[in-house]
Amino acid sequence: MNSDNNKTNMKKEDFFFDLPEELIAQDPLEDRSSSRLLVMDKETGEVSHHVFREITDYLNAGDCLVINDTKVIPARLIGAKVGTDAKIEVLLLKRKEVAASVDEAGQATGTDTVWETLVKPGKKAKVGTKISFGDGLLVGEVIDVVEEGNRLIRFTYDGIFEEILDQLGQMPLPPYITHQLQDKNRYQTVYAKHTGSAAAPTAGLHFTPELLREIEEKGVDIARVTLHVGLGTFRPVKVENILEHHMHSEFYHIDEEAAQKINRTKENGGRVICVGTTSCRTIESAADENGRLKECSGWTEIFIYPGYRFKALDCLITNFHLPESTLIMLVSALAGREHVLAAYEEAVKERYRFFSFGDAMFIK
Repeated sequence: MNSDNNKTNMKKEDFFFDLPEELIAQDPLEDRSSSRLLVMDKETGEVSHHVFREITDYLNAGDCLVINDTKVIPARLIGAKVGTDAKIEVLLLKRKEVAASVDEAGQATGTDTVWETLVKPGKKAKVGTKISFGDGLLVGEVIDVVEEGNRLIRFTYDGIFEEILDQLGQMPLPPYITHQLQDKNRYQTVYAKHTGSAAAPTAGLHFTPELLREIEEKGVDIARVTLHVGLGTFRPVKVENILEHHMHSEFYHIDEEAAQKINRTKENGGRVICVGTTSCRTIESAADENGRLKECSGWTEIFIYPGYRFKALDCLITNFHLPESTLIMLVSALAGREHVLAAYEEAVKERYRFFSFGDAMFIK
């Protein structure tokens, strides 16, 4: 991070653009790879228009594509307050601990797990409140209130938590998507593997197994990293001076194989191309000053905005983000705010689809 003086007061409104509401995509396209692709040169700001499957034309042998293989959990639960039957919605954010419940004889009787959650309406969820989901299949008890009014809830159940969640939970779509999702898998990438996200790494939604195969056949390495996306992704920037904005922490993991692929690409003069801001934030959190990586895991609160010097990433495939979001700030750090806002203006004019189920951009 350099210390430009102009960074001391970067305003949220510097990242504003006019986005007609009807351009926020409400449903995924039938064919993932048929979304549109705006290609932009980060040095000149020049743009051209394509279809996503043509991304292969812009990837070269010796490049490395970094993908985030996190899997979204159906983290939105609708329950009833025990005693009053009032409706309460719970969104699972972060798993804190898992423990087996034991009876008086010391026998395991089931399991409980504690999660940090977002509860609506919060005022009905005081410490001690019990919430029943699926007629008691899952029962939650509020055990603490943590930062920003989030609740720690201990869930008790019989069986396997993930299976119960699959049965009762809904996909936690962002608030801007009002349509009900018909097929849960459309909010997962085709390479989703490790469960733990409260939101999808949406730039990856455009890839099909066929497209990934074609990319590998071209001599492009694919490195899989994991970052469990938290709701900080959608959290609006509320402060005027963006440097005062605090990111939520998210868990990431990079294994030995992915680290070696990225390091080898760097050494051989290839480009490291991240699919999505989450892959970008993972490798930038873990890279040393020379852009080298090693196997590691941890929590990151990295916030990337103009003035940031990228250590590992060369190019980025990303969706179109909302005005004044931390995501458009990250993209502006890579390609320059003026270039990005001009490209977004062009995308609005050309009626590109925005956000999670929308179209994509390749910043080269």
